[in-house]
Amino acid sequence: MMVHAWSNYKLYAWGKNELRPLSKRGHSNSIFGSFDLGATIVDGLDTLYLMGLHKEFDEGREWVERKFTLDNVDAELSVFETNIRFIGGFLTCYAFTGDRMFLEKARYVADKLLPAFQTPTGIPYALVNVHNGVSKNYGWASGGSSILSEFGTLHMEFAYLSDITGDSVYRERVQTIRAVLKDIEKPKGLYPNYLNPKTGKWGQQHMSLGALGDSFYEYLLKAWIQSGQEDWEAREMYDDAMQAIIKHMVRNTPSGLTYVSDMKFDRLEHKMDHLACFAGGLFGLGGTSLNNQYSQQYMEIGEGLTNTCHESYIRTYTRLGPESFRFNDGVEAKALKAQEKYYILRPETFESYFIMWRLTHDQKYRDWGWDAVQALEKHCRTPTGYTGLKNVYLTEPVKDDVQQSFFLAETLKYLYLLFSDDSLLPLDDWVFNTEAHPLPVKDRNPLYRPAAGSSSP
Repeated sequence: MMVHAWSNYKLYAWGKNELRPLSKRGHSNSIFGSFDLGATIVDGLDTLYLMGLHKEFDEGREWVERKFTLDNVDAELSVFETNIRFIGGFLTCYAFTGDRMFLEKARYVADKLLPAFQTPTGIPYALVNVHNGVSKNYGWASGGSSILSEFGTLHMEFAYLSDITGDSVYRERVQTIRAVLKDIEKPKGLYPNYLNPKTGKWGQQHMSLGALGDSFYEYLLKAWIQSGQEDWEAREMYDDAMQAIIKHMVRNTPSGLTYVSDMKFDRLEHKMDHLACFAGGLFGLGGTSLNNQYSQQYMEIGEGLTNTCHESYIRTYTRLGPESFRFNDGVEAKALKAQEKYYILRPETFESYFIMWRLTHDQKYRDWGWDAVQALEKHCRTPTGYTGLKNVYLTEPVKDDVQQSFFLAETLKYLYLLFSDDSLLPLDDWVFNTEAHPLPVKDRNPLYRPAAGSSSP
């Protein structure tokens, strides 16, 4: 599957961000400012390396060294997407290979993002023009706010970059964000999705483990794991946040399905995003990485959420899951609105299958994963790559003609790891960023490669 996705990208869209397999041409998403940044190459490199596809890896590495640049990009890039895909991808390739070219590229990209942090609070803007440093937030975001899942999902990459370069500037930027979030008053212990970077006040009271919130919570737990379990501030913030989410947002259906609802102005929406399907693995990892009074509760919720996301898949004709699904009026784990029924090759459900498999070795997770592989092959594979679907409930869904870069970075990586031996990227030694780029765990993994004299708090 990886070879099929990569070779067709190479054939029809090399150097472009993504492939349109049906049109046989490149596709540039607005998050990349419509410039050709080779997103699929950077996102897919570590997956190629893991799979032993060294010829393809070397092709990609050569492109990165010769062609990857932001110098001529007069456009606004998403700070979040650029961090998780590009900086994350380069950092993992550096950890895997020790090739300093990747380290230099990661640092080069991070330096282009730093102007976005120049706000009164240190909470960065969402968008930065990497040519002139001018930064701003999305027009649609509540009251000019920054987005929790975006500014809260920089910590691992920036902290690691400081440790391996010896330059503290990156860690200082994310520690400032951490300090703001630690000290701010949290309604019911929850973190709303919007925070104004000028005033340091919350925007609309929307809370979510799906879009706009998701990876902030993930990085609280993972920053602690990545630090060699020394960043106790992160772990305590994670446990506090999870307890508030369990109390106010985790619910069970009459038939026993566990789900985590979005919340708006104190009211539950009884809707779960596909993006929130990573939460099964997040709760599982939280339950096993530290033995405390919450461990059993976390594992039970992790298993329940993973099961619910699986149900959202098998309740469709294609056996692939919708973008979001609801729990009300007698409906359980099904999309009701037309704009919720698409599947864009997303990985989050498979991420939870993989994590829960590693933690429990319960065969059902591999069975579910194999079912998904067959569904992807049947409905998403074309002669020239893979494509998303516009309606997973139809027998012959229309294809969306986009092979997302995260299909190579995440979807195929998690499925490959689900069927691989535990010794390939052991969870004690590696922690995955939110684009599935594995970063080494400090003091446990010799591939961490700290710079001489670098120290972290």
